[in-house]
Amino acid sequence: MRALVTGAGGFLGQYLVQQLLERGDQVRCVARGHYPQLERWGAECRQGDLRDPQVAAAACEGRDVVYHAAGVAGIWGPWQHYHSINTLATCNIIAGCSQHRVPRLVYTSSPSVTFDGGDQRGVDESVPYPTKWLCHYPHSKALAEQHVLRAHGQDGLSTCSLRPHLIWGPRDRHLIPRLLQRAREGRLRRVGDGRNQIDMVYVENAAAAHLQAADALGDGGSAGGRAYFISQGEPVNCWDWINEILHLANIPPITRGISFRMAWRIGAAMEAVYGAFHLRGEPRMTRFLAAQLAKDHYFDIRRAREDFAYSPQISTAEGMRRLAADLAASDV
Repeated sequence: MRALVTGAGGFLGQYLVQQLLERGDQVRCVARGHYPQLERWGAECRQGDLRDPQVAAAACEGRDVVYHAAGVAGIWGPWQHYHSINTLATCNIIAGCSQHRVPRLVYTSSPSVTFDGGDQRGVDESVPYPTKWLCHYPHSKALAEQHVLRAHGQDGLSTCSLRPHLIWGPRDRHLIPRLLQRAREGRLRRVGDGRNQIDMVYVENAAAAHLQAADALGDGGSAGGRAYFISQGEPVNCWDWINEILHLANIPPITRGISFRMAWRIGAAMEAVYGAFHLRGEPRMTRFLAAQLAKDHYFDIRRAREDFAYSPQISTAEGMRRLAADLAASDV
């Protein structure tokens, strides 16, 4: 297979490249930065901004499958930033696939595209998109996902969208390091009653799901035009899991907390202040973040199991062992 991986320098993207190369696929990478490690592994690397339609089209030329993992995440920032990178760049990739007759496109979405601030307990892919959005990231990702799914069947293109939740594991240089830094600085508080259950997914399982989905698109099965939640398949208590990660880094557990209602109010106030005065950075709390930290959000992954035999091959316990080794080696 001649594969294109966008966002190849990112956390998930690196594992996608590695797994594709390990099984013998030819991999082209495109990213805004330069990642010599990917070249050492044997990938063809190109630098470019997918917001440029010509860059996107050129990257898609001669490919059998595109894994579109590029994007920007966050809880704050201007709409144009998220819309251009998450939505418009995805439209450019779709156009590139159509122009060069790429037969398969797997898009990396997020379960937050269905999050309206309330509890999500075992929901499946029939849950609708919200009518109101708490921040620009999930809104822009939802628009991109809809473009991807509507493109299925056009110009010979088969598409699907994966929604991996809370990807974690070794090499993460964003989510877990940020969590550890906040804890060390004494800025991490439990939000809510501490009983909320969440789904997450070990990074190698998330990458493997992408390969399985792409293979299923080529088999003429039912995966085309569908979205899929991807997780470990076993919800965990959010704050117990956070404390377990802190323990791996020799950081004391979180003992202080704040009610969800208070966090929501603080988040709303901070959003108003940052918006009114155009402050740099992002607020320490927003309504979206408060809800994510306090509410249940776990998902039914039966559709992925049935359509492309997805099953987490690396258990949560084994993943935590590998994470512990990575934290010890990197001194994060």
